[in-house]
Amino acid sequence: MGLDLGTRTIGVAVSDTSRRVASPLETIRRTKFSADAAALLRLAEARRIGGLVLGLPRNMDGSEGPRAQSTRAFARNLAGLTELPITFWDERLSTVAAERALLEADASRRRRAEVIDHVAAGYILQGLLDRLAHLEARR
Repeated sequence: MGLDLGTRTIGVAVSDTSRRVASPLETIRRTKFSADAAALLRLAEARRIGGLVLGLPRNMDGSEGPRAQSTRAFARNLAGLTELPITFWDERLSTVAAERALLEADASRRRRAEVIDHVAAGYILQGLLDRLAHLEARR
């Protein structure tokens, strides 16, 4: 399950069982950590998720700022509530790519605002899936 962790929302994406294609799923409106974590873990259990990948918002120079630190803290807290493996994926430009795809699909401004977070989560998850496929092909 891919997560695009924002200050107000969490975009969620999932993959097919063969771990080849990421699909945007939904956007969760954030309230407090315990409620956010419970919602994510309910989704993970219902869909029999094998692991979580959080988009890590690095700066363009590769450094980590306050948003990346916040994401790492969220992951540490979530790891205390689940045995699912949790990893990170560099999310630089994932929201830009999602916005571009939605513009190309001629989505209205309102529709883009509704789906941008879980579309970005799809880009994050797809990046990881593509990397895993590449590593498997090299074996």
